[in-house]
Amino acid sequence: MLDIKFIRENLKAVETAMKNRNQNISFDCLLAWDSERRVAIGEIEQLRLKRNQKSEEVGKLKREKQEPSPDLLAEVNEIRDTIQELEKGLLMIENQMEDFLLRIPNVPDESVPVGKDEKDNKIVRFIGDPIRHSFKAKAHWEIGEKLGILDFATASKISGSRFTVIKNEGCALERAIINFFIDTHKERGYSEIMTPYLVNRLSMQGTGQLPKFEEDAFKCSEDDLYLIPTAEVSVTNIYRGDVLEDTELPKKYVSYSACFRREAGSYGKDTKGLIRNHQFNKVEIVKFAKPENSMSELEALVLDAGNVLEKLGLPYRVSLLCTGDMGFGSAKTYDLEVWLAADNGYREISSCTNFNDFQARRMDIKVKNSQTKKREFLHTLNGSGVAVGRTFAAILENFQQEDGSVVIPEVLRKYTGFDIIKPK
Repeated sequence: MLDIKFIRENLKAVETAMKNRNQNISFDCLLAWDSERRVAIGEIEQLRLKRNQKSEEVGKLKREKQEPSPDLLAEVNEIRDTIQELEKGLLMIENQMEDFLLRIPNVPDESVPVGKDEKDNKIVRFIGDPIRHSFKAKAHWEIGEKLGILDFATASKISGSRFTVIKNEGCALERAIINFFIDTHKERGYSEIMTPYLVNRLSMQGTGQLPKFEEDAFKCSEDDLYLIPTAEVSVTNIYRGDVLEDTELPKKYVSYSACFRREAGSYGKDTKGLIRNHQFNKVEIVKFAKPENSMSELEALVLDAGNVLEKLGLPYRVSLLCTGDMGFGSAKTYDLEVWLAADNGYREISSCTNFNDFQARRMDIKVKNSQTKKREFLHTLNGSGVAVGRTFAAILENFQQEDGSVVIPEVLRKYTGFDIIKPK
């Protein structure tokens, strides 16, 4: 969430930032409410001062065993009633302002390229050469079904479209990927944590999913709980309302979770396979950082996410997202895109984002400076470390053999207990 003071003092810059995000937003109502709010606060403060003075008069008379005049008592009651009415109006204004601010995206960092959509993203680097087979590469869903490790028909019968049943050696491969990711990130200083898959409305609001993107969430209406779209939601909310010492930062967490997304607005896209399912597994890496260090922490986060792909031998590239393609809460985002041999191209497998204080302001997470003792909002960062299903797909497509078998990356074999999956 943006600071109203920042918007008020940097209106032109904020309006330009919104236009660069393809958002046509008028701040006239917000600024009008802000002006009304400040006037109301001033009036309430003056009336409270007057009420206190009159109440002191009443108290003094009673201490002196004198009866306060009816006019004096009536004036005190009138002031009290006026304050209550003004406070009701103030609360209404503040609720309107909060709802408005919760729907405004973050301001992109100055280093983010201005652009309309993904075509304007900037490719930063390539890691590894694309894998090209001497035979016609098959898509991962075709490979998985022939190997007897993926079953989309049964999943559709059980739940509907965009779900997957994983079977046989596929289960071992899925677990192996998860365990490998967690172990690798722990080696790089992340603490493992497991958090709930069901969270309350405040948690979803804190990380930016609500209120703007409620249609994308699966909700348990009777309990007013939401299934998480990513472990980012529950992990980042660990410190909601807390003040951390600057000596504790950065805090780094790695968390496995199942993820649940409606994929609203994506109908017709990636309907086959593992790329865009309603339920999928992911390993998330999350950081809480000092504001002055958050951009360097983002660069390290990208390297940490890419490290697992390099160890697997999967080629990928890193792209810096432009203003028109970045997420709602992002100040700066890098996408890691893995090579898929059958697709003959790169597909997103991780988004690594620095939110600056956007999420921390919504969740009221602060850091205390050990020297000045002053408190300020810290910065939050997260990224997929990485998407498990898409890694599963990349392994099938890139390491498939002409006879239909798939070779397991060496770093996974101690987890799977086998080095190849052969057709049944």
